[in-house]
Amino acid sequence: MIKVDNISFSYRKSKKKVLQDFSLSLDSGRVYGLLGKNGAGKSTLLYLMTGLLIPKRGKVLYQGLDVRRRLPMTLKDMFLVPEEFELPSVSLISYVELNSPFYPRFSKEDMVKYLHLFEMDMDINLGALSMGQKKKVFMSFALATNTPFLVMDEPTNGLDIPGKSQFRKFIASGMSDDKTILISTHQVRDIDKILDHVLIMDNTRVLLNESTVDICRKLFFSESDDRSLAEKALYMIPSIKGNFLMFPNENEEDSEINLELLFGAALSMPDKLKDLFHPIL
Repeated sequence: MIKVDNISFSYRKSKKKVLQDFSLSLDSGRVYGLLGKNGAGKSTLLYLMTGLLIPKRGKVLYQGLDVRRRLPMTLKDMFLVPEEFELPSVSLISYVELNSPFYPRFSKEDMVKYLHLFEMDMDINLGALSMGQKKKVFMSFALATNTPFLVMDEPTNGLDIPGKSQFRKFIASGMSDDKTILISTHQVRDIDKILDHVLIMDNTRVLLNESTVDICRKLFFSESDDRSLAEKALYMIPSIKGNFLMFPNENEEDSEINLELLFGAALSMPDKLKDLFHPIL
């Protein structure tokens, strides 16, 4: 669906390149989690993917079309929920009437359904909402557009604990085989149960690009205070009960993915993980 082809980008007042010779491909029917350190270029990549920024070199293709051209046929198929945004002080009904015509697949019924998941309704004024409420409304509109490509930057920031739980239900209810959802976040525990693919990046390369099924097939995650286990671990970080541990899954055991642990391992030992997932025969 989306192909990022060898792009480089830097902001006008900065000599440092945010992204350099960076490539990536996304397929349909998946929920991707995009992880990276602060300054790794995650938000910049999202804006480049949706045509809001133009790469200095390389290109981003959506269904074979260059997104920098911002053609109507590509714009109607993608929606970005940025980390920070403003909504006008109008009624939600007016907002929907003004903006939904740009998205041919928009469904008012879906909008109502997603709002109900957040315990909200259509009869509200956007100017009277808190930031967390605005985020719930904007995400509901985003998913109701039914665009094949939906991008979210730190979507759970500003949400309370019930809101984060509702967000997970929200994503699950809106997913389909012809849709791709890309979520960039630092709040890994908010999304670990809804992802089916994990991307970990820095500004020059993708450190990890694997499905959650393959990750759990190759790696085993656990928590223990057993020092002998810690000595055998591929990677570990401290926890309240001892350590979170990651091992090669030699016995094909089931475990739940620990994104925080996986992220740390990808940063500290990217080549070792690469060899584990793609051994040289």
